[in-house]
Amino acid sequence: MNDKTETEKCEDKRCPIHGNLVTRGRKFEGIVIGKDLHGTAKVEWSRKKKIQKYERYEIKRSRVKAHIPKCMEIGKGDKVLIEECRPLSKTKNFVITQKIGTDILYKAKEEALIEGKFKESKKEIENKEKRMEKEDTRDENNDFIEEEMSEE
Repeated sequence: MNDKTETEKCEDKRCPIHGNLVTRGRKFEGIVIGKDLHGTAKVEWSRKKKIQKYERYEIKRSRVKAHIPKCMEIGKGDKVLIEECRPLSKTKNFVITQKIGTDILYKAKEEALIEGKFKESKKEIENKEKRMEKEDTRDENNDFIEEEMSEE
């Protein structure tokens, strides 16, 4: 556990460290992909499932909502350990018990998703192609001029 959580007392009743919330059942390690103002985080983790017919594996992912205790500073992209507890709300049955670290590739994945959502129009593609052709002809002209200068 973090030194900060052990020394710092929180007034959160739903904290598994300082409060009276009992954890039981399943434990998972995942990445925080979303966070809201009410102390809830959306945690995701991947798992492999074998498809017997094709003798291959498919990657599936699970997402659950978990409570963030007030004594922990959790943000998007953090790797956390969550444990099952009693139902805290309609959709929350887990609580974050430990922050393990940060995921290195989280920001890169998020940027790639954002870039993939925006498609370039035909005009923008044509303009890029024209610019590329102009740059190629400039490079050829510069090479030709350099060859003439070296011959003299």
